[in-house]
Amino acid sequence: MKKLYIIRHAKSSWKNGELSDFERGLNRRGDRDLKIMTSYMSLKDINVDLILSSSALRAQITADKIAKKIDYNNKIHYMKELYMVRPEKLMDIIKLQDDQYESIFVVGHNPELTEIANTLLQNEFIKMPTLAILAIDLDIDSWEDITQNCGKVDFYIYPKQFQYYMPKQVRSVLER
Repeated sequence: MKKLYIIRHAKSSWKNGELSDFERGLNRRGDRDLKIMTSYMSLKDINVDLILSSSALRAQITADKIAKKIDYNNKIHYMKELYMVRPEKLMDIIKLQDDQYESIFVVGHNPELTEIANTLLQNEFIKMPTLAILAIDLDIDSWEDITQNCGKVDFYIYPKQFQYYMPKQVRSVLER
């Protein structure tokens, strides 16, 4: 059994119109949402063996802050191939990962992440908003065996879930 976490980058900034899409960082809401979502991940004691991230700046910042909060000390693999990638290519990238890794984070962009989620899950999945985190249990022993409909949702969270109500436990780890 393998676990794949599909993570869309935090909300990006459009403040500087001279930056390319690839160079955009995060806005204030993106930073705030990252604190909330990483606190939830810390609370759930999520550990991961490998982080693959788009090399677009907003994805890198997202991956870096998540890694820091969950005490991930290994290398984050920033890949230009995860920027504007077709879902088939994303699936190929996942298939190439070493089987020593039981769990992988993929930090990237829409619509590709929503499409890969729909490919892996038996039920139609909704669009992933910014900083949505989808944890999928995969009924496989080797990454090369990943196929359509081999996954089941473990959990799915996104920032607006915490807009009106934030559990005490999440608030308690928010500032750590």
